[in-house]
Amino acid sequence: MICLYKSLIRPHLEYCTAAWSPHYAKDRKLLERVQRRFTCMVPELRNLPYDERLDCLNLWSLEERRVRADFIEVYKIVHGHSPTAFEDFFEFDKSGRTRGHSFKLRKQRCQLDLRLHFFSERVITLWNKLDEQTVGSTSLNYCKSNLTRLRNSLIGLFLDTSVQRP
Repeated sequence: MICLYKSLIRPHLEYCTAAWSPHYAKDRKLLERVQRRFTCMVPELRNLPYDERLDCLNLWSLEERRVRADFIEVYKIVHGHSPTAFEDFFEFDKSGRTRGHSFKLRKQRCQLDLRLHFFSERVITLWNKLDEQTVGSTSLNYCKSNLTRLRNSLIGLFLDTSVQRP
């Protein structure tokens, strides 16, 4: 069942998330409900809380996967592995702050909610929290494994702190 879910259902839930990632809690809960319902279909796990079911099935929440996909897209843009030009979306932070990594991005001021939740703005705060080893990875696969390591050690990093987990 897990294989079917990962190959047939989850791709529809995660398609092009950098462009359309929901920012309203009700929309996130709606998407997460699909995975929640699936995890309840496993008879042995039906009575466990959602977080424990995810751990037993070795799955991430859809919110965590959207944030991970955003990180991967930013990595590709920053390191030139994407056809998207870096200058179209981002600008390096040249404020002279020495804390953090060498690929810090500058966050621009936003007056409209529309711009605030746009890909190039919503990802910057979390991207700047990553460590040097992850953002300076020599390959995309190494970056992905570092993201998994970070997720396992810093559980809250991949979750939006303004929204509680469903």
